[in-house]
Parts: sequence; C-alpha cells; structure tokens
Amino acid sequence: MTVETPAQIKSLGKVLQVLECFSRSERGLGLAEIAGRTRLPKATTHRLLASLKSIGFIEQDHGGDQYRLGMKLFELGSVVLANMELPREAQPFVDRLAAMSGAAVHLCVFDGAQAVFIDRRRADNATRNTLTLLEGAPVHCTAVGKAMLAFQPARVVERVIAAGLTGFTATTLTTAERLREELALIRERGWAIDDEEHEPGTRCIAAPIRNGAGQVIAAISASSTPEIISPDKDEAHARLVMGIAGELSRRLGHVPAG
Repeated sequence: MTVETPAQIKSLGKVLQVLECFSRSERGLGLAEIAGRTRLPKATTHRLLASLKSIGFIEQDHGGDQYRLGMKLFELGSVVLANMELPREAQPFVDRLAAMSGAAVHLCVFDGAQAVFIDRRRADNATRNTLTLLEGAPVHCTAVGKAMLAFQPARVVERVIAAGLTGFTATTLTTAERLREELALIRERGWAIDDEEHEPGTRCIAAPIRNGAGQVIAAISASSTPEIISPDKDEAHARLVMGIAGELSRRLGHVPAG
C-alpha cells in the first residue's frame, strides 16, 4: 500500500487552495489574483495551474490572462451526483410529496455557499426534471437554503452573511440580524419558509434531511403560489413536508433522538 509523504500531502493542499479560489460569482481569475488568494509565490501558482491545465482541471482563455475551472471537474461532479445515495433514495419521497401537496417539489444539497438542486418534480405530475446541470440558488432567501443553513456551524453562517445578502424582493432578509433570528426560529420549529423572498408570487416550505450521523445534508420543499401555499395553511404544509423529510432521513440511516 502506497503511503503519501508529508510533501505530497502538502502539494495536494496547494492544489486544493488553487481550485477553491473559484466560485460562481468569480469564474475567471488571473495569475496574480490566484497567487494573492492562496498566498503562494507566483512561480509556484503558475506551475500548479499548468499542471492542473494539463489534466483538464483548469482551462485558460485564448488571451491567456484568465483561468477558470475545467470541464473535467464537471465530469467528475456528474459522476459524484450519479453515485450519491440521496437522489436514488429520495425519488419516491419527492414524488409522494408532489402528489400529496399539489405543489412543485425541490430536493437540494448545500455546497457551502448555495442550495444546489439535484431533483425537482412539477406539481402537474409532468416528467420529473433530474438536473444534469447543477443549478444553484441563494440560501438566505429560499426555504431549502434556510432549512439547511440553520443547522450549519456558525462559521458557515457567518461566511454566507459576509458574502452578501442580496435583496431579490421586498420581503428578502437582507440584514445579518434578521437572518440569524430566522435561522434560530427554524432550528426551534424544524421547518423554513420562503414568503415570496426569492421570487414574487412564490411561497415555499422546506424541511431539513439528515444522514445516519445526524448531519443536515439536504432539504426538501413544497413550492407554489400564495393561493396554494397560503399563510393560513403553513402549519399543515409544514407537517407534511417535515413528515416526508423525516421518513427520508430515516431511510438514510438517521435515528431521531429520544
């Protein structure tokens, strides 16, 4: 069995530093920017970028001034998604929630910055939309996002706040104080709501999904118009969504306390 040396592990750490410089909002970066963020010498950064480019993890624009993540990473991410236990196990639960709620259903995971949709089912029972292109949504103003964010470590919450709480509608929570209060309420009652905070005319109720270790790894939601997901029926919809989320969590090995 091959054992990695400290030097090899250190090199892998530098590679990860470079890859983590990129985000959805900053898809292209120059050499100086990457070196500055990793605090690595420019020569070392350039060498790492060249190596990553040779295996398809990094691409370079025609002018050579900007680097971006390569398609090889997307291919590997698609393999990860295809092999995830959650999408396979969740499908009947997603279908059942759509049928019982009469609403669209979304299944999401948290990538550390956004809610990433991995399955969705339309309310009209049309063909499901299992995403091949991972689509992200902000976590501070979506029910699925808040349902996951509420159970993350404080440092993760503060990182999301530091990245900026963009306002999408008049009801979006755009201050750190209001978001922290909302997350505390979600932890207390076990479900989250998007009251037209991300899109006008859309209300959504979500609940967290836990794995065998008790960690919140995903969220599932029912989403529709204010006439269907009406404020006077929030508690009823919340019980339904939490029930489905709880069943799916147990399917994934979670044993509720008590």
